[in-house]
Amino acid sequence: MKLHFTKMHGAGNDFIVIDAIAQNIRQLTKENWIFLANRQLGIGADQILLVESPTNIDADFRYRIINHDGSEVEQCGNGSRCFVRFVREKGLTSKKEIRVEIAHTTITLSEQEDQRVRVNMGSPIFQHDLIPFIPGNLDTQVIGPVTEFLLPLKHSSVWITPLSMGNPHAVQLVESVNTALVGQIGSEIENHPSFPKRVNVGFVEVVDRGHINIRVFERGSGETLSCGTGACAAVVTAILKNLVDSPVTVQTRGGLLEIVWQYAHQGLHADVIMTGPATTVYEGVIEI
Repeated sequence: MKLHFTKMHGAGNDFIVIDAIAQNIRQLTKENWIFLANRQLGIGADQILLVESPTNIDADFRYRIINHDGSEVEQCGNGSRCFVRFVREKGLTSKKEIRVEIAHTTITLSEQEDQRVRVNMGSPIFQHDLIPFIPGNLDTQVIGPVTEFLLPLKHSSVWITPLSMGNPHAVQLVESVNTALVGQIGSEIENHPSFPKRVNVGFVEVVDRGHINIRVFERGSGETLSCGTGACAAVVTAILKNLVDSPVTVQTRGGLLEIVWQYAHQGLHADVIMTGPATTVYEGVIEI
């Protein structure tokens, strides 16, 4: 079959976006997704985004996220911004604000006058069974309202804060993202038995009360240039530890994101708002 696609990126986190409303993709398999995401043999991307018709009458679209390794995940913040740009550029909607179904909820996305895209990511989740996270007998330490867990690794142990932004994250503070052991321990934490569905691993450097630097080792994709949900999880953790104040500018390796979380006024149930770029790179057709 011939598959039409659009290549996009959000702050360097790159995607293959497929209109699954106009095209029948039901016959495509996990092996097909892996081929498409392969940077040497296929198109190449961190994730594949599928634009589908909604199943909920309150939503405008449904969207699914396929990782580089062919696994399906629940949420992708940078992908959400590209989703908005895609459906508007393709004429699938003229709305500037749209409601989109993801795995277990509906999110609100809007395109701003400055061409950036704003995404309401919902509130962070700390319940262990919903992340999911199995603390077992791990050592803990409490910093304000945050409970950190000491995660044993093969050659060391690291303190992490587990939470979900629609997908699971393990956030750790580092002195510098430039010297952080992302490649050495990212995969080990991703696949740690304490995270039964694997986990995205965030390495966070606090610059000042309005800025952080971050690198993320994403489950199923490895280190990416940017991770929207990872940026949100990092800011939430840093705010709860009283290290930064909302709004926070997040420097990823691919660009800047702005995160707003009004914890001081609304508590843990405040929604996390992310704003950042979404860029169309090219369109194409590939034979599968």
